[in-house]
Amino acid sequence: MFSRLMPQEGKFFDLFDAHAEQMVQGSHALLNMLNTFNHSTTQADSQRALVDASEERGDKIKAETLQQLHKSFITPLDREEIHQLSTGFDGILDLIQDSAHTISLYNIRHVPEEAIRLSELIVGCTEYLKQAVFLLRSMDNASEILAFCNKIDGLEYQADQIMRGAISRLFRDEPDVRELIKFKAIYELLEVITDRCEETAIIIEGIVLENS
Repeated sequence: MFSRLMPQEGKFFDLFDAHAEQMVQGSHALLNMLNTFNHSTTQADSQRALVDASEERGDKIKAETLQQLHKSFITPLDREEIHQLSTGFDGILDLIQDSAHTISLYNIRHVPEEAIRLSELIVGCTEYLKQAVFLLRSMDNASEILAFCNKIDGLEYQADQIMRGAISRLFRDEPDVRELIKFKAIYELLEVITDRCEETAIIIEGIVLENS
């Protein structure tokens, strides 16, 4: 009788997996948007709509996670860790959406290769986050999880180098000040997504080190 009165442990790992999947889908849509931008604005717009859809689904998953957190007496991880991880996923999706809309609003003439390369690194980061999160169910996977987190750190470093090189080229070769300002903002925004992925990976590392 008493056991039926105890709050149920929420399905936090299922929610983490679902949230991570939306990050991956959103990052792929952003990359597809950039790849199609120079050829078809209609296709680019449809990919931006997919980014919006992933962000909206992510918001719902975060809300459900927080609801589960409030009503669960027993949680598989520390409550603050659950909150930080969900917030990290949400922040990544928000930035992906911000990038997609910024590119559209700036009315740029073309998408340079550096922006596409940064978006490819974002996809890699979200894919590695998804794999690391999926393994969180068991701390027997600690070494594999930490390996994925280390890969994210490497991708973030690459993104930083690409951004610096792209901005340097802008100041060297771009005569139109307005275009320079637009592209500098886009490069920085894309690179910030990899920063947020690395920060979320650090949260995962902390969870592993505390619980393994």
